Amino acid sequence: MQRIPARRGLITVAALGLALSSAPAVAHAQDASDTNTPVKVTLTVQGPDGLLFKGKIRTKGHEVTTATGGTHRCDGTNGGANPTAVPTPTAALDDAARKRHFTWDGTWYASFDDYSVDTIKDVGGGGVAYWNISVNGTSTPVGGCQFKLNAGDKVAFTWTAF
Repeated sequence: MQRIPARRGLITVAALGLALSSAPAVAHAQDASDTNTPVKVTLTVQGPDGLLFKGKIRTKGHEVTTATGGTHRCDGTNGGANPTAVPTPTAALDDAARKRHFTWDGTWYASFDDYSVDTIKDVGGGGVAYWNISVNGTSTPVGGCQFKLNAGDKVAFTWTAF
């Protein structure tokens, strides 16, 4: 009976190894000449008491400045996530804030090479919640300056209790 779980484990490890070994080839096959072309995405900010913002935003990766975190690049190359600059969720939030005149703030973590979004429109987590970032309904597996956006993506920053 224990042979079946062991075999499944070996198959899983082999499949994961195959996927990881082929990932760099896929990444390098991409044309890197114009990967930071502006894209239009739908951005939603959902606070604890309702919708704080919803709109279409044209964005691309760029430097971002916050009061707490300072100025840093937020173009998808953060943490080596992408080989060239690309549009990102946090850059989209920053563009929306500048164009629609609302504030956001975030702490910069050099060890992650990314921001943690702390407040949007003066709504913060206060130690009981955080701003979750999702794209097309799925939480991002990396930070908001590392995840590549595509045209038409639905980006959401959602106040989420711990």
